[in-house]
Amino acid sequence: MLSKLSVQNYALIRDLDVDFENGLTIITGETGAGKTILLGALSLILGTRADTSVLLEKNEKCIVEGTFRIEEYDLTEFFSDNELDYDPVTILRREINPAGKSRAFINDTPVTINLLRELGEHLIDIHSQHQTLMLNYNSFQLNVIDSFAGTSKLLGEYRDRFKNYRTLKGEYDEAKEKADKNKADLEYYRFQLNQIESAKLTEGEQEDLEKEQELLTHAEEIKLALAGASELFSSDTGSILTYLNEARTLLNKIKGFLSGGEELLFRTESSYIELNDLASEIEKLSSSINADPQRLAQVNDRLDIIYSLIQKHRVKDLSELIIKREEIRELVKSIETGDERITELELLLKEETGILTKLAGEISDMRKSILKDAEKNITGMLNQLGMPNARFRISFSELREFGQSGTDHADFLFSANKQIAPENLSKTASGGELSRVMLSLKSLLTKNIKLPTIIFDEIDAGVSGEVADKVGQILARMGKYMQVINITHLPQVASRGSKHFHVFKDDTGDSTITRIKLLTEDERILEVARLLSGSEVTTAALKNAKELLEAAKN
Repeated sequence: MLSKLSVQNYALIRDLDVDFENGLTIITGETGAGKTILLGALSLILGTRADTSVLLEKNEKCIVEGTFRIEEYDLTEFFSDNELDYDPVTILRREINPAGKSRAFINDTPVTINLLRELGEHLIDIHSQHQTLMLNYNSFQLNVIDSFAGTSKLLGEYRDRFKNYRTLKGEYDEAKEKADKNKADLEYYRFQLNQIESAKLTEGEQEDLEKEQELLTHAEEIKLALAGASELFSSDTGSILTYLNEARTLLNKIKGFLSGGEELLFRTESSYIELNDLASEIEKLSSSINADPQRLAQVNDRLDIIYSLIQKHRVKDLSELIIKREEIRELVKSIETGDERITELELLLKEETGILTKLAGEISDMRKSILKDAEKNITGMLNQLGMPNARFRISFSELREFGQSGTDHADFLFSANKQIAPENLSKTASGGELSRVMLSLKSLLTKNIKLPTIIFDEIDAGVSGEVADKVGQILARMGKYMQVINITHLPQVASRGSKHFHVFKDDTGDSTITRIKLLTEDERILEVARLLSGSEVTTAALKNAKELLEAAKN
C-alpha cells in the first residue's frame, strides 16, 4: 500500500507530504484546487512521461517520492530478477531537472522509466475517465475476464510460448520468402558461377599477364634498344669495353711510378669486369626478346576475359573477383540446401502450434467457466447502482490465429432497458453507465487480484442520491480488501471514508500553490456540509452531514 507521497516543485505544488493509511481514503476540494494535480504527480513515479512544463519553479528540479509497504504482495522475485535490493518498505522516486532530464530510482538505485512503470503496475491502479474508455478495448475486456478466471499462471506460460512461436514464425517466413526468391534466381547464380569457374582464375594472374602484355606489345622496340646498347658495349671498334681495356693497359704501365696508381688500375679493372658482365647480360637478353604475335593475342584474350568478369561483377580487380566467386559458390550451396532449414522450422512450428493450441484451449475453458457467474455478479452490482433493468453479457468468439492472450475474442454487451437486447458496450452505454460498469468490475475484482492500492478519480461522476450512497458503500467494502483512495464531489461518498483529505489553493504568498490537509472530525462535518449545500453552509446541511457520517460508521 501507499504509505506516503512527497511532492516538490510540481505544477502548483511547492512542497507537500501526505501520509496514507489502509481502507478508504477520501480526497475532496473545489474544482481547480489541485486534486488531479496530485494524481499527475503520483503518475510520475508510475512511469508516465514528463518535461519541464511540470516545474513550478523553472530553475529548480521536481522530485516526487512514494513510499510503499509491499511485504504482502510477493514481489521479491521481481526485485531479484531485476537485480534490485528488496525492502518491505520500498521507495519509488522520480526527478525532473530544469534541463528536462528525467531520472528514476527504486530504493535509491537508478532504474529505467520502463522498470519503474513495471513495478508501479504491481502497486497502484489509477482509475480515471480515460481508463473507463478502455472498457471498449478487447484486450482490456480479456484482462478483466482473466482476473475473474485466475488464468495468470497459465497465461504467462502461453505468452512465453507465443513469444517463441512468433520468433520461429518470423524466421520461417523470412527463410521461405528468401528461399522462394533465391530459387527463382538459382539458375542465374549457377550460370554466373559456371562462367567464373570456367575461367580457372588464379591469384596474381592478372598482374603477371599485364606485365607480359606490356613486354610483348613493345618487343621490337625493346629488342632494338638492347641491340644498340650491346653494340655500344662490345663492337670491334670504338666500343666502351675497347676503350676501357686500353685505359687498363696504360694504367698498368705507370702503376709503379704513380702514387695511387695501383688504386686507379684496380678501379678500372673492376669497372671493366662489371661492364663486360653487363654487356653479356644485355646481349643475352636481346637474344631472348622476340616478337610473338600469337602469344600476344593469347594474353590479350585472357585479359579480356578477366576484365569482362571484373566489370560484370562490379569488382576492382582479380582478387575481389575470386572473393566474389566464393560468395556465389556459397550462395548456390545455401539455396540448394536451404530447404533443410525450412523443413526444420516447419517441424518446430508444428510442435509449437500444438503446445499453443493446447494452452489456448485450457485458457479459453477457464474463461468460459466463469462467464455466467461474472455476468450475474456484474448485473447484480449494476442493479444496486440504480439500474434495475441493466443486463450485462459477455460474448465470446474464436480468433483464426494466435493472439497475445490466446485465441479468444471477448465483447462486453450491455443494456439498461428491458426492451433492448444487450449490445456492444461502446455503442449502448453512456459515460455515467460506463463508470458504473467499471466500478462494478473493479469492486468484484478486488477479491480476485492482489493489488495494494486503487485510486478512483471521480468514479461517481454523473450519479446522485441513493445511487451515490450505493457507490460509497461499494468503495467502503473495497477498502476492506485493499487501500482505496477516491477523489469525489459527492457527500454520500465522502462520508464513507476512514480518512478524509481536503485539497485547497493557498493565495497568501506571492503565488498560488496547492495544499492538502487531513481533516479532523469537526472539519470533516463542515466539508461534507459544503458538498451538500455549496459554498454557503447551512444549518440543515451541517445536520445532514453529521447524519451521513454517523450512518457511515454503522
